Amino acid sequence: MNQSEEAVAVLQRLIVRGELKPGSMVSERHLMELTGLGRTPVREAIQRLALSYMVRIHPNKGIEIPGISIEDQLSGLEVRRANELLAVELACARATQKDIAAIEKLAAALDGEFTLHDYSETVGETHALIIEAAHNPYLAALMTPLQSLSRRFWVMHVRDEQQEIARGKRLHQQILKGIASRDVAAASTASLTLNSYLVEFALAVVGRMATPR
Repeated sequence: MNQSEEAVAVLQRLIVRGELKPGSMVSERHLMELTGLGRTPVREAIQRLALSYMVRIHPNKGIEIPGISIEDQLSGLEVRRANELLAVELACARATQKDIAAIEKLAAALDGEFTLHDYSETVGETHALIIEAAHNPYLAALMTPLQSLSRRFWVMHVRDEQQEIARGKRLHQQILKGIASRDVAAASTASLTLNSYLVEFALAVVGRMATPR
């Protein structure tokens, strides 16, 4: 991982966790301080994150950490549904023995206990392993930003952390086990069920917002 990639990973983690708050404006210098990296890799990271809608650049004003609306989340999930289904199908067909070993290891790790932020990181690892096992670079370019934005929305709105983590990790584990056994039907069903869960979660957020306090 070069410094630009490191800066992307660090800043994306801070945004997904909400440590860089939605709606806030930050400076390039502040991001350099947060990452401990120089101007060039941070600037390159900002440009890459802007392309994936994680930041919004305002010339002469700063860098905005945009919010993600329920409409954004639902639109992203529409795109994710079909493309993640393709990813698991390709992974079932193309995964190498090295890929399978990594997938089985992560599936076993999902039996453990997680904090919210640890679980969020593990979900990112799960998506990365599936995309890698699919062996199609265009999937990574398309899916990684959508998955990061979706994960950010989930972290922002989760209430009962342990209940949601338990549900989510079970679904991710089913996808991984399906791929590891090259069971396209099982992996595909689990992928669609995960997407439906995320849609249900987003609609529940709508319901909470519409309910008078």
